[in-house]
Amino acid sequence: MNSGSMKAISLFSSAGIGDLAFQKLPVEVLLSCELLDDRHQVYLHNFPDTFTVTGDIWERKAFIVEKTKELLNGDQLDILFATPPCQGMSKNGRGKLLSGIREGRKPKLDPRNRLIIPTLEIARALNPRLVVFENVPEMESTLIENSDGQLVPILGLIASMLGREYAGSGEVVEFADYGIPQRRQRLITVFSREPQFKKHLHLVGSLLPARTHSPKGTGKLRRWVTVRDVIADLPPLDAKDAGSARGEHPLHFVPLLDADKYFWVSNTPPEKLAFDNQCVACGFQGNPGHFAARDENGINRASKETPIRCLRCGELLPRPWVRKGGEIRLMKGYTSAYKRMAWDLPASALTTNFAYACSDNKVHPSQNRVFSIYEALLLHTVTDYRYEFKRKDGKRVGAGLIYHVIGESIPPRGLEIIFRHLLGLLNGDSDGMMEEDLPLFFKSNLETEYQTA
Repeated sequence: MNSGSMKAISLFSSAGIGDLAFQKLPVEVLLSCELLDDRHQVYLHNFPDTFTVTGDIWERKAFIVEKTKELLNGDQLDILFATPPCQGMSKNGRGKLLSGIREGRKPKLDPRNRLIIPTLEIARALNPRLVVFENVPEMESTLIENSDGQLVPILGLIASMLGREYAGSGEVVEFADYGIPQRRQRLITVFSREPQFKKHLHLVGSLLPARTHSPKGTGKLRRWVTVRDVIADLPPLDAKDAGSARGEHPLHFVPLLDADKYFWVSNTPPEKLAFDNQCVACGFQGNPGHFAARDENGINRASKETPIRCLRCGELLPRPWVRKGGEIRLMKGYTSAYKRMAWDLPASALTTNFAYACSDNKVHPSQNRVFSIYEALLLHTVTDYRYEFKRKDGKRVGAGLIYHVIGESIPPRGLEIIFRHLLGLLNGDSDGMMEEDLPLFFKSNLETEYQTA
């Protein structure tokens, strides 16, 4: 990076997949903060020039401020980028909290939601030109306890703590609408103290780039990039045995399925779930499928009437079951478990559990397995960038950690598109820096060799 680069700090950085968005932009990440050392060791390997602060942000916030000022060496901070944990945020969070207050009891609050507070204290101390938060859409409806003990909306707290000098908004974006081969909705919250940002927000009503894609592709919009577009040509794998579960690429491998799970998955038709599988013994196709419905209390519950044996011949159906005390019953869980993804849609969101067939909508569209790590990296657009799953301290990076850092992050190419637009606004370009012709999808050769499990 040269002196003309914009200066940024990254908070809650995990292993740095989100920060890859800056790799192709004139942005220098001066400092990164992350709670977990295993994530930060991978970050250190991939961002050797970034100063890393590992630990609790509540305890390290004063040091983060002082160290950032030292690294800036008199320059201003352009970007503060933060991705605080989302596990404590709930779609029903605000309603439950307000209901508890009305009933005269103080509801239990998830302390992770308050990590926004030290983040904002750091922002106030450093006065960056641009503050960007990335989180789940549920952040919009989440209430937290402020320093005065009052319950306030997180987005309102951001505005009040940053002060009137800043203006901004939070918007839910679908990353598939930017040509990312994955459906992943996130809340992107952008605040700035720059006049051009305030003017743009007033005139346009948004600080984010216009979408470039849609499900079918209409008008000037291109169609969504699909799973088929990205991984259809990869060598097939099968989770039945070790010999068929590993390809030539070091990260193109899948965990084996035991005999029962393989029976369920191998009999699941395209875009269907194993809970609806029909009889393979007599071929009867009239066994009722599985479904969920809301009970009298409004709670969504899976049906207890779904048969596990064929109504015609009595044989076990290839549906997820549990053996207990000599009996077999249908497995409890989400009705989207053991479900095949669609070839001709973007992938469903890659969570930390994408290695498990029982996870939500994570079975390969046509092969009897889940997705490999390599396929996940393609669908997550990590392969657009220089990145290695290696640690600075030389210790081995196992598959478990890789699954987690992918699931904890969002596609970096989507973030790059957003930041390219925001940097354009910082430079006074009212249209942002969106490219006129974005490629249909992004596949690049891995320039480095990954360390496997």
